[in-house]
Amino acid sequence: QLQLVESGGGLVQAGGSLRLSCAASGSIFSYNAMGWYRQAPGKQRELVATIDTGGSTNYADSVKGRFTISRDNAKNTVYLQMNSLKPEDTAVYYCNVKYYNPPGDLEVWGQGTLVTVSS
Repeated sequence: QLQLVESGGGLVQAGGSLRLSCAASGSIFSYNAMGWYRQAPGKQRELVATIDTGGSTNYADSVKGRFTISRDNAKNTVYLQMNSLKPEDTAVYYCNVKYYNPPGDLEVWGQGTLVTVSS
């Protein structure tokens, strides 16, 4: 079973930066894609960014050029560097990790970390 621990959320003024971290632990066969999603009040959860095992990344249009996703495979950790934050980035951010453990593919979600951007 895989467990995730998120950290790094908080309150920041518009234009500021935050870095989220998500560390995975547990005995599994192999990791696949990792990613960040967010859910603002009254809205559905949406994709923010993903990164696969080879380092290829995918971003929501709303965060391109401002956010950077990265991963440290040795530490089983995924990061989200968020720059030039806007009030509309305010949301609970969730880490998602996809992995393979026989007999199949699985995924796990973090507990969520709140990011609040004040204007």
